[in-house]
Amino acid sequence: MGQLSQFAPFLLMFVVIYFFMIRPQQKRAKNEKEFESNLKVGDRIVTKSGFHGKIAELAETTVVIETMSGKLKLERSAISLEMSSALNAPKKA
Repeated sequence: MGQLSQFAPFLLMFVVIYFFMIRPQQKRAKNEKEFESNLKVGDRIVTKSGFHGKIAELAETTVVIETMSGKLKLERSAISLEMSSALNAPKKA
């Protein structure tokens, strides 16, 4: 019983770290993977580097976006979930 009480603080720290750091990161990664797989031609997106455009072509790991200055070929992972969601959100009056 004495050894268990010695390890209780370490066990508690691990549980807290899991629920506040590891689990949210896994959830965020899952949401981004789902977002990448649900992309379709014609979607308006914003890349992580700030490029705004519309999807012109999709491949397995890449995407071609049409911007005002031409077409760009990017990795799917370069598309930002948060910024694209904000761009496509309905505008408040």
